[in-house]
Amino acid sequence: MGKVLRVEDLQKGQILNRVSFEMEQGELLAIMGPSGSGKSTLLYNVAGMDQPSGGRVWLNDTEITALTEDEKAKLRLHRIGFIFQQMNMVANLNILDNILLPAMQANKKCRTRSKTELIEEARNLMQKLSILGLEDRRITQVSGGQLQRACICRSLMNAPEIIFADEPTGALNRSAATEVLDELVRINGDGVSVLMVTHDSKVASGCDRILYLLDGRICDELRLGKRTTGTERRREEAVNRWLAEMGF
Repeated sequence: MGKVLRVEDLQKGQILNRVSFEMEQGELLAIMGPSGSGKSTLLYNVAGMDQPSGGRVWLNDTEITALTEDEKAKLRLHRIGFIFQQMNMVANLNILDNILLPAMQANKKCRTRSKTELIEEARNLMQKLSILGLEDRRITQVSGGQLQRACICRSLMNAPEIIFADEPTGALNRSAATEVLDELVRINGDGVSVLMVTHDSKVASGCDRILYLLDGRICDELRLGKRTTGTERRREEAVNRWLAEMGF
């Protein structure tokens, strides 16, 4: 497998200090670190949502940092999926229409899929994430875990090359967070690359690799490999030991 993401000497003012790393195609990668270490800033600069003050970022063969704002907006719409802690759902739309929104936007110009095809794809994703039947519900009529799974469906609608997730379980209780983690591991098992910022050691333990960010620099990493059934407790214990060594 090749590199889906390459980050070289990334800088952002006084927050990020020459951050470099690579991410394999199909990898589930977590970024951890104390509050104020630059985790979300790193994610937003790598994803092309903010412009770094120095360094370069490639998504496969595309240098994101060399694109214009319009080109980056197009890349984010067509090639990248996003999952946020606050979910950013549109209040006056039902669950299905929220899931469809980025796909409808992407389809405006190229019209590669009909609305019927898009609805079928959305319903297929909802079935995979066990929320089929909630299509007509408002966002206030479902649980936090169900809403975040709808956000995952939304992020997958345009078949992204990578998903960026910023604290995707941060607003959820432990049970819902576990459900969302399981879904992220499952879609990653289908070949989708995921780069995730998290403060939760249990969530991070489901990832293949963890980068530890401190004062705007990557100071260590922990390689866990793919999660398999029955290894969850051992992996979480290994992550907690490692984090304790980091002073987290």
